[in-house]
Amino acid sequence: MKLNTLVKAFPMMEIKLDAPLADYSYTKTGGPADAIVFPRSVEEVRDIVVWVKENQVPLTILGNLSNLIVRDGGIRGVVMILTLMDQILVNQTQITALSGAKIIDVSQAAYKAGLTGLEFACGIPGSTGGAIFMNAGAYGGEMVDIPLTVLTIDRDNQLHEYDRSMCDFSYRHSVFQENNEIILSVTLNLTSGDALKIKAEMDHLTDLRQSKQPLEYPSCGSVFKRPPGHFTGKLIQDAGLQGMQMGGAQISTKHAGFIVNIAGATATDYENLIHFIQDKIWELNEVKLETEVRIIGQPLEEA
Repeated sequence: MKLNTLVKAFPMMEIKLDAPLADYSYTKTGGPADAIVFPRSVEEVRDIVVWVKENQVPLTILGNLSNLIVRDGGIRGVVMILTLMDQILVNQTQITALSGAKIIDVSQAAYKAGLTGLEFACGIPGSTGGAIFMNAGAYGGEMVDIPLTVLTIDRDNQLHEYDRSMCDFSYRHSVFQENNEIILSVTLNLTSGDALKIKAEMDHLTDLRQSKQPLEYPSCGSVFKRPPGHFTGKLIQDAGLQGMQMGGAQISTKHAGFIVNIAGATATDYENLIHFIQDKIWELNEVKLETEVRIIGQPLEEA
């Protein structure tokens, strides 16, 4: 009943009730959310934060759902998807992007403005907020490499601003994974460069990505973090697991670090395959594979 009042409270906001998250996730898997809201501004985010607190409803924040698996039982309460908060503003050598803007689009804006430093992100499919949350990286670059400030809001509707030193960045980690704050916007301080050279580097990285990654299938991107002293893909290949399938989920035959949805996979198929890989690699090598992909939501039997 409370969620019906959510629709009445925000008649101008896009809201969907009992909506499958598979419609939005890159794996094309995931159970229903009780409610999904799509704010377009910082003000609307703050309004939702106030509403869920007053009504004691759980709130989950999602970006582009790219490096994410939502379990088949879905997510209770309100899910806030930030992809409509996609404004990008260039001011001399600074770019400010709302957290729902795709980091690919921010890298394109940088190139068009003749700004260098974000070329590595030209193929990362996540949102800008997600890129900060995960300290996303590719081809030798990470978000930590770029001087920045991050604007957040806590669950009591208080604003906070972080500089890079406060973000506690490490490999695929930031403070925002612990503090439960919502990333609203990010400001990057880039460097003037040669637009032709920037474009050439982005084209090169795009070619590398297309040649090595299984972009033709739905996937959650890189499944595992890189274990110290090892390459995840090689460990999986050497274990003879490449091409293995559980349900509709398969260890990619193109890149063993990816699990692709080749035949109507469920989130449970993904999770079962992930656990099997982890167990096998530990058995053979005593190497612990930690997931880079986030796994959230309820198993189907708990829904």
